[in-house]
Amino acid sequence: MRKILVLRGGALGDFIVTLPGLALLRRRWPAAEIHLVGNTTAAELARTTGLLDSVHSQHESRWSALYTSAPLPVHFAAELATFDLVLNFWPDPDETLARHFRDLSAPIFLSSSALPVRAPAAAHYCEPLRALGLIPTSAFHLLAAPAPNPQLIALHPGSGSPQKNWPLPRWIELCRWLRNSYRAELLIITGEADGPAATALAAFGTPAPQLPLAQLIARLTQCRLFLGHDSGISHLAAACSVPSVLLFGPTAPAMWAPPAPHIKVIQRGPSLDQISLSDVQSVLHPLLAVTLSL
Repeated sequence: MRKILVLRGGALGDFIVTLPGLALLRRRWPAAEIHLVGNTTAAELARTTGLLDSVHSQHESRWSALYTSAPLPVHFAAELATFDLVLNFWPDPDETLARHFRDLSAPIFLSSSALPVRAPAAAHYCEPLRALGLIPTSAFHLLAAPAPNPQLIALHPGSGSPQKNWPLPRWIELCRWLRNSYRAELLIITGEADGPAATALAAFGTPAPQLPLAQLIARLTQCRLFLGHDSGISHLAAACSVPSVLLFGPTAPAMWAPPAPHIKVIQRGPSLDQISLSDVQSVLHPLLAVTLSL
């Protein structure tokens, strides 16, 4: 393979579960040019670590031609025909996109559903590569965490949906307990939608609001532990080899929890309200007692 094109949309977590598949491609064809069309912000993770050679925005107008019944523009078709392999995870319910690639003589075209149907999610995005003799995997580490600050704990009280968030009053109680019982230093990671949590938790630690990914990775790798939900930030912490405790409610950990031994999941039912403070404390205590000063 000389040139490979990967079509993959979604947010940060959706991209991170695609990393094992990209790593398989890179190991099998180390000299190939691997291009991805998708979320350029998230995909920079793979470009800077050498898994991708270039990243293109899925919002560029030229890609919309793949979803029309008209023949592709000549120059666009010629560009696509230079790829030896196209791996598609974009929605294609009526196979319009697939038909365009079948009309091109050069590429091998492999496709699977945009939403995972096999757990864990990372294995789903590796599965099409079996056709090329590659063995699916489900784990990939962006980097091994350096020696962390044993007092520093990162927490992300948000996610992409309020239904996936632990109640804010319990985060406040947890932060107070970590500070009082373990003298923990807390890194409070928040995003654009986490304004109330950012305000409520700011007094307990160092705020880290809406950091660029490179800065966020640098902060995470300094941490002894990460606490969060089913979110892209949790996948990022796991990929940075940070031991993590993740709180799950309506989503399935078998599908969406990072499949790694340094990840612990707490789930008590479909609602995060069912997870008590003591549930979290009981999981954290043995992890913290060996590293944090009482």
